[in-house]
Order: sequence, then structure tokens, then C-alpha cells
Amino acid sequence: MEINSPTKKMLATIENGIGWITFNAPERRNAMSLDMWQGLAEILRQMREVDLLRVVVLKGAGDKAFVSGADISEFEEKRSSKEDRKIYEAAFDDAHKTLSNFPKPVIAMIQGFCVGGGLAIALNTDIRIATDNSVFGIPAARLGLGYGFEAIKTLESIVGPSHAKDILFTARFLNTEEALRIGLINFIVGREDLENTVNDYVQRIAANAPLTIKAVKSTIAEVVRDPGQESPEYIDKLVNECFLSDDYKEGRTAFLEKRKANFKGS
Repeated sequence: MEINSPTKKMLATIENGIGWITFNAPERRNAMSLDMWQGLAEILRQMREVDLLRVVVLKGAGDKAFVSGADISEFEEKRSSKEDRKIYEAAFDDAHKTLSNFPKPVIAMIQGFCVGGGLAIALNTDIRIATDNSVFGIPAARLGLGYGFEAIKTLESIVGPSHAKDILFTARFLNTEEALRIGLINFIVGREDLENTVNDYVQRIAANAPLTIKAVKSTIAEVVRDPGQESPEYIDKLVNECFLSDDYKEGRTAFLEKRKANFKGS
């Protein structure tokens, strides 16, 4: 069963109760453009309406990356002004909210780069299965990007505050062994075994009682949620100040020019 996608950079099908969503921009290591964020949310909404769906798998096209982050090449055009940021962030937030609230199990099938926005996507799935050559990280501090409350809350809920600070303060990349040790991923497999392992895993889930799984997923979501903890106004202000800063301009310019950024703290 084909799922209509608003962009060719997102592919989606449902086969025998298994939904497959592919980030399809291998020439850019599946970096997420605005239309891909919008496409992810739309595809998930369509899949949510399919009664026979049991589990969804997210994967990247090619063998270089799951998702290598946001497509920074379009930041100047689509994420520099306040109005542009509102549109971009609305699509980003909608995709993550739709993914995190999806009622069926979602599996991230990871090989290669899973960084920045790609890691944010993976952290909003239920189970992460990665190859032994995968790489993880959040390079926001290298770019002068503000990293939002919900994204940090999700990261912290999985790896804990100390590891979350390490990942975000240093902007360094983690290998698969370290990612497994701190709970960032669930399983490591060889590259040649990834597809078979994921297929076996999702078939195991699909064979189990759907109502039980739905209840478990909903219950765990409630267990980790703190209803009194919302993004304080001063946090939103701090994040917005990052996007208004000269450092943000310097960060994205340095990235595109493939040089080290010279941050001033302003």
C-alpha cells in the first residue's frame, strides 16, 4: 500500500501491517529540508488512519546516513528571519509532536550518520537499532543554534542529565558502543545484518496483541511525562536569542565555507 507523500524526498509504504518511511535524499546524506519535515508529519498522519498497521520503521536511503541533521544549506533562506523561523519551527515541532504521539511502535533503523535533527527524530522513536559504523551527535553548539526545551527534555529523559550535557556542551560525535552504553540506542548489529534484524524485530512486535502494545506505549508515555513541566518563558527567550545572534550567522557561514567558526558570544 502506497502512502501519498508531498515530496519525493520522503517515501512511504505499508506492507503486511509494517509501515516503512524512508528519508530519501542520499545525495545530501538525508539532511532534513523544510519539505521533509512537513512530509514526515503528513505521512504519519495518513498511517495513523490505517487500522491494519502494527509498527512503523524509519530509515535513510543509501548506506551513509539515517539522517545527517537539518539541511543547513537552506537556513539562510528559510531559517534566518523571525518569520521564516516561525514557519520552519512550526514544521519541525509538528513532525516531532506527530512522531512522539504516534500510537503504534516506531523503530529507527540506523546506519551511518544520525546527528542533529536526525538524532532528534531517532529519540522520538520507541526503539533504535543501529549498525556498528553509526555515528551520533548534536552539533548545535558548533553552529550557534538554540536547542529547544522539548528536544533537550527528550534527550535527557533517555540518557540522563549528565550525558545530555556532555553531548550538547561538546557537540562531539559518539560511536555506536558509547551510544549503547548510555542508552541512546537499544541494539548494535553488523551492517550486513541490519535489514534482517529489523525485519525479525518488527515481525515479533506485529505478532503480539495490538491493544496490549498500545496500552503499554501510552502508559510509558504518561510515566515519563511531567505535566507541570513546560518550557519557561526565559528558556524560550534564550533559544530565540541564539537565532538572533551574530554567532548564529557565523556558525552557518563557517559550516558552508567548511571552516572553524569564530564565536564571540554575541
